[in-house]
Amino acid sequence: MSDFAGRTGGALVVGGSGGLGAAIATMLAARGAAVALTYRTRRPDGDHPSYELDLGDDAAGAAVVERAVADLGGLHTLVYAAGPHVPMRHLSAVEPRAMTAQLSADAAGFFSVARPALVHLRATAGSIVAVTTAATTRFPVRDGLSAAPKAAVEAIARGLAAEEGRFGVRVNCVGPGMLTDGMAERLISSGELDDDALAITRRNIPLRRFGTAADVAEAVCFLASDRAGFISGQKLDVDGGYGV
Repeated sequence: MSDFAGRTGGALVVGGSGGLGAAIATMLAARGAAVALTYRTRRPDGDHPSYELDLGDDAAGAAVVERAVADLGGLHTLVYAAGPHVPMRHLSAVEPRAMTAQLSADAAGFFSVARPALVHLRATAGSIVAVTTAATTRFPVRDGLSAAPKAAVEAIARGLAAEEGRFGVRVNCVGPGMLTDGMAERLISSGELDDDALAITRRNIPLRRFGTAADVAEAVCFLASDRAGFISGQKLDVDGGYGV
């Protein structure tokens, strides 16, 4: 496929050093997009322009967007695939300050890059795709610290879709379910999900298996492409049927 060949500018993947972000960046590049990405602590290998970004710094998002626009010659796609490791806790055990911090890092972090990107996306009739979670469709117990901020990201995305459509800008979300990569892999490796929990999770998925980062990247690339040119304000869950 060459969905993005010939498009003006390029794609900025926020969180491009993570498991999901890296897969998305690789697939966008394979389909013809010039790609830049951000990282939080570890600069990724490769030839793509990359920028350190602390989403807790309101001004940093705008600065990174401008650097990406300069390096790519414009912007046709913004992908938000950032998110720190979130421990699994019952909501009754979550301190309010922890929820406040997560809402700030995730929802406000998304807005800090989406807002300054709009003027450039209007110029290219581009799109935003936010990677959120399938947990906003069907809640998995102990996932509130992740699901609530991602729900806020989805609300912002819908608002942007409603307001920016008149400029030709589309905004959508992709909701990963249980994957063998990214956050899920960290939860498994850390022991927060044991064998019994994994078995229960598989039984709750109609396909009886976990997905991969490539599955999520495929959905992101589709929504960012012209093949999804009349799709905006939507969320596509990549969850093996978990939400049904």
